[in-house]
Amino acid sequence: MKKLFLLSLIAIMAMGTINAQNTPTAEAPISGPKITFANLEHNYGQIVKASDGNCEFEFTNTGTEPLILSNVRASCGCTTPSYTKEPIMPGKKGSIKVHYNTNNVGGFNKSVTVTSNAVDNPRVVLKIKGTVVESAQ
Repeated sequence: MKKLFLLSLIAIMAMGTINAQNTPTAEAPISGPKITFANLEHNYGQIVKASDGNCEFEFTNTGTEPLILSNVRASCGCTTPSYTKEPIMPGKKGSIKVHYNTNNVGGFNKSVTVTSNAVDNPRVVLKIKGTVVESAQ
């Protein structure tokens, strides 16, 4: 019984030592591209039918290597994104422009999914929302 207890204790200590060696520390930051957005949501508020439905999401590569956006996809056909296609160098900015079709009256809540090579967050969801109203004429 004593041997079983001793072996169990040694196994637990060995696992703790192995696990501690695999834990990243604050002193050793992860290198690679990182994407940081100024805002993740744009609220149009009330917008008149057939008016300008454009907005822009700006981001910065806060990492140590070039950032590449591999895919930017809207949740539906009423939303059209366009984005920076060249690699964004560390410390530089890029943007994602989003156009919402304001010919549809009513509330909307849409998303744009951004996929990149960012090591910290390779998939980011941007949101747009608002309400399209008939003109006041």
